[in-house]
Amino acid sequence: MAITMTERAARKIEAVFDQQKMPEGSCLRVGIKGGGCSGFSYTLDVTDKPAEDDEVFTSSGVRIVCDPKSYLYLNGTEVDFQDDLLKGGFVFNNPNAKRSCGCGASFST
Repeated sequence: MAITMTERAARKIEAVFDQQKMPEGSCLRVGIKGGGCSGFSYTLDVTDKPAEDDEVFTSSGVRIVCDPKSYLYLNGTEVDFQDDLLKGGFVFNNPNAKRSCGCGASFST
């Protein structure tokens, strides 16, 4: 499987790349870290190139990279972007999450 991204999220990431003046071929780094109210928190970052051991995917025209440890928990996840008042921002549709917090920023397996 892979980590994928909706068209809406991809357009938002491309806008961030433009604002940050990221070089051609830049990537979105998707990962997790311990913490949050449910156990793990999602992380997003931009990087100019993948690390040697990263998993690399392309979805909706955006290169996505993920470290091997995070990929164990994120395999099959879709990243979306919602632009509404109460729950705006990037949203992770993670089939591996058994429980998520109310805001969707953290999860447990």
